[in-house]
Amino acid sequence: MNRLHDGARQTMAWLHGWTGLLLGHVLYLMAFAGTLSMFKPEISRWMRPENTAQVDAVRAITAATDWLSHNAADAPAWYLTAPDARANTIDAYFTQGGKIALRALDPTTGAPVLRETLGGEFFYRLHFELELPYPWGRMLASLAAATMLIALISGIVAHRRFFRDFFTFRADKGQRSWLDAHNVLGVFALPFHLMITLTGILTLLSLSMPWPGVSGYGADMPAMFHELAPGGVDRPAAGRHARLGSVADMMRDAQVRCGGAVGRVTIINPGDAAAVASFTCADAAQIATNAGVASYDAVSGRLLNAWIEHRPAITAYSWLYGLHVARFAPLPLRWLYFLGGAMLTLAIATGLILWTVKRRDRLPDHANRLLARINAGVIVGVPAGALALLWANRLLPLASGGRAGAEVAAAMATAGIVLVITSALPDRLRWPLPFAGLATGLIALPFLGGWIGDGDAVLVAGNLLLLAAGALCAWVAWRSARC
Repeated sequence: MNRLHDGARQTMAWLHGWTGLLLGHVLYLMAFAGTLSMFKPEISRWMRPENTAQVDAVRAITAATDWLSHNAADAPAWYLTAPDARANTIDAYFTQGGKIALRALDPTTGAPVLRETLGGEFFYRLHFELELPYPWGRMLASLAAATMLIALISGIVAHRRFFRDFFTFRADKGQRSWLDAHNVLGVFALPFHLMITLTGILTLLSLSMPWPGVSGYGADMPAMFHELAPGGVDRPAAGRHARLGSVADMMRDAQVRCGGAVGRVTIINPGDAAAVASFTCADAAQIATNAGVASYDAVSGRLLNAWIEHRPAITAYSWLYGLHVARFAPLPLRWLYFLGGAMLTLAIATGLILWTVKRRDRLPDHANRLLARINAGVIVGVPAGALALLWANRLLPLASGGRAGAEVAAAMATAGIVLVITSALPDRLRWPLPFAGLATGLIALPFLGGWIGDGDAVLVAGNLLLLAAGALCAWVAWRSARC
């Protein structure tokens, strides 16, 4: 029986190692970007330091729709995210010049803010789209999440001394130190890792496993989505011009029906006599994301439909989805999410390093060295790309066109260059030199433009965190130089 158990553990250890390796670099990127996404609104505020005003959501949405009425009246729809205590701009999706535009609108004027940037939205999208075209990025993210779940479960089974290893870390012991670090990081936040992986799989389930929807609705997928969210109204344009009614009055009525704040506003066929304004209840006060929606005739202000979600199956799914995105989380819980995500990111990184260390004598030398170099390049290159995005945000001309795309290009190019350079460095410099560079960039960035102490608590906190991250990278560079 013991021999059977040992064989099962060895099989699970093999499965854990190989599943972690095959998509480990993708998982590392997803975990890193997802961890930063916990503070998506705050990152956006740091990247738009000129915008510090907090404006009532009704007034902000009214200003945004007024500006859009004059500048994007021919768009088929406007999709707006209302500002709240965390976000002080309106995220707006609309079609402009035949292209889909994502712009942050000033809450007082309704016009696009001067500093064009994706802000924290970049990390949020990177987390599950991986900068790949739809649907390929999401499909790869879904596959990686499934692989992560297999790696977690097989790792649990493979661990002979699961809880004992949690309290064990031996520094400067080579392979043993990497294994201890991997175990501690993995075990300490294991419930969180299981939860975030499983709920992440569920968020993309309709894409990765579309067959139940197809079998029930065939090609009429809009009917399925309408049944999932029956509060929305989608009617064809009348073809007659008409001005929007009072968006403020409709939004205030929707707030009463929601029993709280409105999170998203959608206006379909703006400028048409059959325009529809839909107000989705904010989900910051509850775990479930599908709270409810109220839809109005956007010209007359007449209520067309209202729905507050109470169906058990839909509520259960949106509750699980809400656990993943954590929009409900107060500040202390968001920090716990951030800590859990950081530990998952580091567990993946140490697992990738450990894979090559354990197989140093079992794989051909050139294969092991190549993988070790790629590991180092990815582990350093991903945060280097994120840092380049922040530097580009501060260095690019303020009102230049295409700033957001230029920031993303700087991030992607920097990550690729750092990957190549780090992979080519000699062994003794492969870790200390790139981490010293990261430390320098992180510590210098807060002083660029003089944003320390400008009054906005989010700006100050962000700069202090950059300094702390720089100090941590400097310590890693110093430790790795001594090894």
